[in-house]
Amino acid sequence: MKYISWNVNGIRACIKKGFINFVENYDPDIICIQETKARQEQVDLHLPLYEQYWNSAEKPGYSGTLILTKNTPLNIMNGIEIEKHDNEGRVITLEFSNHFLVNVYTPNSKRDLSRLDYRSNDWNTDFLEYIKDLEKIKPTIFCGDLNVAHKEIDLANPNSNKTTKTNPGNAGFTDAERLGFDNILKSGFIDSFRELNKDKGNYSWWSYMFNSRKRNIGWRIDYFCISSILKNNLKHAYILPEIIGSDHCPIGIDITL
Repeated sequence: MKYISWNVNGIRACIKKGFINFVENYDPDIICIQETKARQEQVDLHLPLYEQYWNSAEKPGYSGTLILTKNTPLNIMNGIEIEKHDNEGRVITLEFSNHFLVNVYTPNSKRDLSRLDYRSNDWNTDFLEYIKDLEKIKPTIFCGDLNVAHKEIDLANPNSNKTTKTNPGNAGFTDAERLGFDNILKSGFIDSFRELNKDKGNYSWWSYMFNSRKRNIGWRIDYFCISSILKNNLKHAYILPEIIGSDHCPIGIDITL
């Protein structure tokens, strides 16, 4: 199975930049999309090989997730069944015969960290409980923009972004956000890319400023995480920085299921 995840930063804009050609050329079994910024009826997305499952935010032009799948799921679930989290269209879960697949767009803590408390104390806790509950039933894969660079290797300039005694840190690399990802791994999930690749310089998001993408001054904040029972099923994990269309690039895994 070939699974792809991509924060497209607006599906309508990404379609104009070659999204459909990308899907047709890479031919994934499933592609999980974050930050659609649209409702289904607003988008002309013609991919006849794929079923479309949307979860759009109540707020127009904001957030939103989408899964395109060649394989019909047994069940489709939007959200995590907690009202305070479920109005922004951040989670879609598909149930298949032998696993769950969860597409997630984790809330950004914001530049002024005004959403850090909600993200670290509410969202992270509740989302982890949600995926662990799924895992009690079947092996679980979740993917998406988690809005955190876990380790110093996961961003180009860790020293200027980390939490210190005089600096609370920058969104995406605060101690609280990184602890949230620590807890995911401690609970038994595997960061698929780091399981297979320990090299520096692998990023999935770049600022539009300062020619950051060309200079590869980026962050790895997009992930595929898998239940530990699937470790030996994981064949390949990769990042596709050559694919243009968003400030993020697609990531993917090949896994036997």
